[in-house]
Amino acid sequence: MGVGRSTLDLKINVSPKRARAFRRSLLSWYRRHGRDLPWRHTREPYRILVSEIMLQQTQVQTVLPYYNRWLRRFPNFRSLSRATENDILHAWQGLGYYNRARNLQASAGIVQTRYRGLFPRKIAAIRDLPGIGQYTANAVAAFCFDQSAPIVEANTSRVLARLFDLRVPIDRSAGRKMLWTQAAELLPPRNAGVYNSALIDLGALICLPQPKCGICPVKKFCGARRPETLPVRKPAPRSKRLVENHALISKQNKILLEQAHRRWRGMWILPSLRLDRFNRSSLSGRPIHSSVFPFTNHRVTLRVFRQRSRQVQGTGQRWFFHYQLNSIPIPSPHRRAITALLI
Repeated sequence: MGVGRSTLDLKINVSPKRARAFRRSLLSWYRRHGRDLPWRHTREPYRILVSEIMLQQTQVQTVLPYYNRWLRRFPNFRSLSRATENDILHAWQGLGYYNRARNLQASAGIVQTRYRGLFPRKIAAIRDLPGIGQYTANAVAAFCFDQSAPIVEANTSRVLARLFDLRVPIDRSAGRKMLWTQAAELLPPRNAGVYNSALIDLGALICLPQPKCGICPVKKFCGARRPETLPVRKPAPRSKRLVENHALISKQNKILLEQAHRRWRGMWILPSLRLDRFNRSSLSGRPIHSSVFPFTNHRVTLRVFRQRSRQVQGTGQRWFFHYQLNSIPIPSPHRRAITALLI
């Protein structure tokens, strides 16, 4: 693990002795300082898969309460496969990226029908499940079945890029390929689940964007001259600014909502509003609510106007009593607006 490994044709060649020494130092630290997380107390594939899907693009502290509630509501593949979409979206509400929940349910259905309730052990079969890529398949194989499978995610990417002083963008195909090669180079033949957990925690607790090099247990193995500058990523695209207009239409302790078809497909939102001449005549002047929320590469301003009561337009709209709102899936920006406006 030398210094200056920055070319695209890099051939990684870590001696077995040095790799073992690295793992010993890492695991010694992990036994004392590793995080106590609920999914680390099980090898049950369903529980591991739920945790891995939830952790995609979501921080651990955010996931923890959702994970426990989800397992109480859907304790196994069978119960999840039989749930309604309304139920799974409501349980996922607040985690964002709702296709993860749909893919998780679709995977549960496949496990029940194709594999008779037994989760597949082969990585190729795991990757065939909806929404599961290389990282998630390898993570489930390592954590559930102790297969010697490398993993590359946000935390381990940072660690590996610094260990090997990788100075090419890790979010391009060449950089990603090198990370996977590096991860495999250091992987032990046994106990890969514990090792991978340790590598994740090193990135989550020590090898942070602003690294704590002074207390790093594997500092002597690190090849980075300036670790705070790594990993390298391609320039981020400019965030697009969007404005979305919606209507608050209520009467007699009821509110009109419509079922979304695009971004929040299947969830209930305030009715979309086109500010044309006809609609403006029924609005009460300025917006009564405005908030901003990020969404992938967009920064969206949600504006809500009060509109006089109107007839339900089409099958996608429906009146709900206020007491029903807690039992239906509503995306967080719209729920916050409704809560603020109905107080």
